[in-house]
Amino acid sequence: MAIPVGSKAPDFSLKSKDASGLRDVKLSDNFGKKNTVLLFFPLAFTSVCTQEMCDVTAGLNAYRDLNADVIAISVDSPFAQEAWAKQEKIGITLASDLNKTTARDYGVLLEDLLGLGSVSARAAFVIDKEGVVRYSEQTPTPKDLPNFEAIKATLQQLG
Repeated sequence: MAIPVGSKAPDFSLKSKDASGLRDVKLSDNFGKKNTVLLFFPLAFTSVCTQEMCDVTAGLNAYRDLNADVIAISVDSPFAQEAWAKQEKIGITLASDLNKTTARDYGVLLEDLLGLGSVSARAAFVIDKEGVVRYSEQTPTPKDLPNFEAIKATLQQLG
């Protein structure tokens, strides 16, 4: 079960890969500066995940205008995430939770998806500048998308 609103968000340090190479992505880098939208998704190169990340990329300025950084997390390797982002023109930060620790810390690790093993559930969190969870949602199934209007409404309230 996803960690509840009001919880201290577990910090993480995950790898991300882009044209400039591998880099660390840390939640705490945003503390004191901006809010963070964390999007957990099951697997790169799948239809619903591609739709979600492309839709968020298309609306990225709306999140920036709300002083929020968007980080998407899956259990894929950073190399697979980079290839997917390049192919689909995904412009948000993709972070690799290859060891599945972050999904487990946030309570959104699905033990088995279609016999493929454990992956992240589809989930969304809004974390404020102080590192407190202000919105928490795990979708009923991996095919369902998060409530992006509720996410934006939460960000508007945070100011």
